[in-house]
Amino acid sequence: MFGVDIGGTGIKGAPVDLDRGDLSGERFKVLTPHPATPEAVIAGVHKVVTHFGWSGTLGVTFPGVVVDGVTRTAANVDPSWIGVDARKALGERLGLPVMIMNDADAAGVAEVTFGAARGRGGTVMVLTLGTGIGSALFVDGRLVPNTELGHLELRGHEAEKRASVKAREDEDLSWEHWAHRLRKYLVHLEMLFSPDLFVLGGGVSRKADKFLPHLHGISAEIVPAQLQNNAGIVGAAMAAAQL
Repeated sequence: MFGVDIGGTGIKGAPVDLDRGDLSGERFKVLTPHPATPEAVIAGVHKVVTHFGWSGTLGVTFPGVVVDGVTRTAANVDPSWIGVDARKALGERLGLPVMIMNDADAAGVAEVTFGAARGRGGTVMVLTLGTGIGSALFVDGRLVPNTELGHLELRGHEAEKRASVKAREDEDLSWEHWAHRLRKYLVHLEMLFSPDLFVLGGGVSRKADKFLPHLHGISAEIVPAQLQNNAGIVGAAMAAAQL
């Protein structure tokens, strides 16, 4: 199967071995266009898919709420995505069968099936830390889709504007300072959902030793994602396998 992960910064994809839950080839990435309109982003997806000469079923993630293939929100891409039948638009442009789902949900499904949350019951929350903050909520292994908890208001600010990786980079925050912001966000999520486990994903999970030690005062177990920044691609391919 093949997965494509659309993010606020990049569009990346690769073929996936669903027996191992890992990429079966080196991923290919193009920059997310600005403005990130449907036409421009779909052209980027086309570049990724044709790079591999892929001609089968395709799974695609989107950074926003997706209901029955229609994109309902667009926080980190152009607002013209709202209300678009993305599954249909992608399928027509690529000439392939397409499944599309929320990006964090895809990453979460991959982590629950193959990664850091494999075999875990109870309430599990997977957070993808990057341009924004994506969230995937699981109860006894079952996904509660489209939670988008990065947009929660926290002390007068949208959480992802303060605690995303982009915020750390834009404001040149130290790891400790950024971890302090992230800790406040996790404390808020813990108050609302009482999860048993937080899985922190995105590319920053490769540097977990720089911030995990500062995330004190939280009852839930906190672990870095095992699939790191490939989780969305793997989850997208898993969605494609359902067609």
